[in-house]
Order: sequence, then C-alpha cells, then structure tokens
Amino acid sequence: MSMAKGREVNRIELAEIFGVARTTVDAWVRRGCPGSPSRGRGRERHFNTRDVSEWLRDQARADAESDEPLDEYALKLRKLAAETTQAELELAVSLRQVAPIDEFERARALENATIRANVMNVPSRVISLLIGETNEARFKEVLAAELVQALESAAEADIELDDEAGDGGHD
Repeated sequence: MSMAKGREVNRIELAEIFGVARTTVDAWVRRGCPGSPSRGRGRERHFNTRDVSEWLRDQARADAESDEPLDEYALKLRKLAAETTQAELELAVSLRQVAPIDEFERARALENATIRANVMNVPSRVISLLIGETNEARFKEVLAAELVQALESAAEADIELDDEAGDGGHD
C-alpha cells in the first residue's frame, strides 16, 4: 500500500508521536531503529515516522515468529505496530485507496448481474431482426453487434452499493 512518506522528527517528537518515553526511543536506536545519525555534539538524531513505523512492524513480526517468550517491552512494540497498521488501513479506507473485501465482492456481484441481464436480453432484442435470416454472416454480425452493445452498456452502468447494506456495522 502506498502511503505518505512520513515526517522528519527529532527524538522528543518521535516519543510523543508513538506515545513512548524518550528512553524507549533510545532503546529502539540501540536495537537498530532507522534514523539519521547526529552530526556532532549538540546535534540531534532525526527520524522519519514512516521508516520507524515500518521498523516497529518488522520488529513485532520478528518477535511474533520467535519461539521465545515475549517480555512486556516486546508486547508493547507488537501492540504499537498493530495499532499503527490499523491506523494506516483506516486512513487508506478513508482516502478510498482500498475497500473492504465484502464491499468489493458486492460490487463485483452487481457488475456480474448487470452483464448477465444485458446478455440475457440479447435474444429478445435480435429475434425480430433475425427471423427468416438465412445468411450466416449476417446472423453472426447482428448477434455480435448486440452482444457488444450489451457488454458496453454494462461497462457504462453506474454500480452503486447501498450504504446501509455495505456498512456491516463499520464506521
């Protein structure tokens, strides 16, 4: 999923954004958290929030795949990574970059129903044109033209999902 590039922040801002203590950020750095190195005395290290979020998610994934018992810190990292992933997903949904699977499936079902209805109406539309027709080429031409029209009409149809049916209780 393509999201924003993140914000460049210092250690204090990073701690505030992720809701952790500054000492936690220091521990992340010791564990390999990505950030620009400080350039001399009195210069702070800077972090990209997107990079840190991805790093935390990777750390949580690695911890989840490990057979070792998780300590409280690791559990907090997993929770933070899950909350970050959830927030990113909610943002993508609100920006209409992704859609819930059930909404997509309903839209596809409606599209398929529209195509089916249009194609099934072809015989009743062409019967008067083809009665008594003996030229096979003409028969195929009329039938093909009607099928193309039916498919084009279905492609141009506006498929609208009923919001109440699509909510499924989600806000």
